[in-house]
Amino acid sequence: MARKSKKQRNADQVVRQQRVRDEAKARRRPSRDDMARMLLWQMIVAAQRRKDARLALNKLSEALVVDLERQGFDLRESEDVFENLADRYSDGLFPFRPKWHLNPQPTVSLPQC
Repeated sequence: MARKSKKQRNADQVVRQQRVRDEAKARRRPSRDDMARMLLWQMIVAAQRRKDARLALNKLSEALVVDLERQGFDLRESEDVFENLADRYSDGLFPFRPKWHLNPQPTVSLPQC
């Protein structure tokens, strides 16, 4: 059997990836990014509740920013992004939009005669 062309392999991969995304959506399975976003929000909010909130936020920021810098991100830009997120999360409100596409569809009830 001959090897598939690169174009055909890419087309097959698109189909597989869409199937994985559709299955995840049907199962309402959170992605790695969803988990990371929620974890970061919880860590920032927990740090802000401490008596030494500024120190806790600085430690959290430093730990994240150093690792981002190791990946090649700019140190100052990373610090800026962290501070913007910490400011946004400081009001204590849940900062994420509902994922309406994950909610079960309401059932339509027909009037009884």
